[in-house]
Amino acid sequence: MDLKNPANFNPPDGKQIKKQFRSALPIVILFLVGVILWNCWYTVEPEEVGLVLRFGKFQKETQPGLHFKFPYPIEQVIKIPVQRQLKEEFGFRTEVPGVRTRYSQKNFEHESLMLTGDLNVAVVEWITQYRIRNPYFYLFKVKNPRQTFRDMNEAIMREVVGDKTVTEVLTVGRQEIADEVKKKLQELCNQYKTGIVVEQIVLQDANPPDPVKPSFNEVNQAQQEKERMINDAWAEYNKVIPRAKGQALQTIQEAKGYAADRINRAKGDALFFEQILKAYKEAPQVTRTRIFLETMEEIYPRFQRKVIVDEKVKGLIPFLNIDKKVKP
Repeated sequence: MDLKNPANFNPPDGKQIKKQFRSALPIVILFLVGVILWNCWYTVEPEEVGLVLRFGKFQKETQPGLHFKFPYPIEQVIKIPVQRQLKEEFGFRTEVPGVRTRYSQKNFEHESLMLTGDLNVAVVEWITQYRIRNPYFYLFKVKNPRQTFRDMNEAIMREVVGDKTVTEVLTVGRQEIADEVKKKLQELCNQYKTGIVVEQIVLQDANPPDPVKPSFNEVNQAQQEKERMINDAWAEYNKVIPRAKGQALQTIQEAKGYAADRINRAKGDALFFEQILKAYKEAPQVTRTRIFLETMEEIYPRFQRKVIVDEKVKGLIPFLNIDKKVKP
């Protein structure tokens, strides 16, 4: 064919066109058959289930393995990972997981910035781990189930955080918040028939917003100093008060013991004198002699020098020099 000279151009006749079409027809048929056969088989992985749709209507659920279906657009298969644990991140995004995890530098405070019950602001980042228990509910009962599930997470977390103080959110109440969010989120998922099972809520980080961090840290330091001083005071109290109570109890017990001793001694002395009186009445002379001898027996050993004279001797005292101290 000479394109430069249109006069010499002879269009192909109908026989040539039919001949070319007939020669290409088997190739086209083989291609279409291959495409159809390729779309008639599908494989479901071990952690998945397949949902077969015929003209967009759910027909059946297939388990892992090789299966047959009618070609698209008659039937199509949507595979749902029911055995895999899925997760949604709020307030941050993980770009590269691993030993050195890399996080996105974008700002997600619209998800994590929340108002607490005592009218403070906290940035709460968390992870929700879940599984798809009912793939039929997951696909057909809720429109855009993943985004709906994320919206549920934010709503429940804001509700729970809104009932807590900022101290509970940042410190002691983290586990309680996670447990309460998990319970309420599961109830909402069941109510909306999402087919999702919430397995765990993990609070990754909870901090005050960056603009108020310095002031918040100062408040925390003041509270910690207050707690420290209170604890020191209680420690001193627990050290002094029990000791004082012990000493007071000891003094009281000693006084009671002394009182009991004095009373018992007085009773004994009274009984002793009563016995002496009784003996004296029965034998006065003997009793007086006995008392005199017992008294002398107690007194005489105390004297360093003893002089015994006859009571009839007169004028002996000047010669004895009684005032002179005698060495024992």
